[in-house]
Amino acid sequence: MGRVLVIVPLALFVALVVYFFVAMHGGYDPSALPSAMVGKPVPAFDLPGPPAPPNYSGPPVKLGFSSRDMLGHVVLVNFFASWCVPCRAEHPVLMGLGPSAGVPLVGIAYKDKPTDAVGFLQEYGNPYVAIGLDESGRTGIDFGVYGVPETYIVDKHGIIRVRHVGPLTAESVAREILPAVRALQAQP
Repeated sequence: MGRVLVIVPLALFVALVVYFFVAMHGGYDPSALPSAMVGKPVPAFDLPGPPAPPNYSGPPVKLGFSSRDMLGHVVLVNFFASWCVPCRAEHPVLMGLGPSAGVPLVGIAYKDKPTDAVGFLQEYGNPYVAIGLDESGRTGIDFGVYGVPETYIVDKHGIIRVRHVGPLTAESVAREILPAVRALQAQP
């Protein structure tokens, strides 16, 4: 009986070590969180925009955005927040997308104050063609956002096709985002 009391806890400990080792070394990808919304229509929303930044001289930006605005175009929807550190790391990649990517990039400020969202974009630049404020987080919840940043690719018919969790990198844009966008743009 004494051997069992020693062997069982030891075996459980070894099993946990093996499980965590596998999870940390490619057995589990936390960015591959499932989304019930992929393959489904974008939830209906109509978000106000932030106040116009003072002395703004950049490209035209639509302040406010709705689900109706996406129909007929393949659109990237990026949930961000001024308080989000990974959003700051992702921002240069978003700035690099620009018109050369050939796809509209829409920003939704998630659970952010309007003045903070404007300040963030004034400090880091504005890569978005439209900006909506989701102060309550309701639109993010309807999309299935777990946390910011998250980026969605929406097809011409308003169907969510791709969900990218976490900050975009140059590699993820080249490997995942742009090929998916091109494929969707080629569809009727």
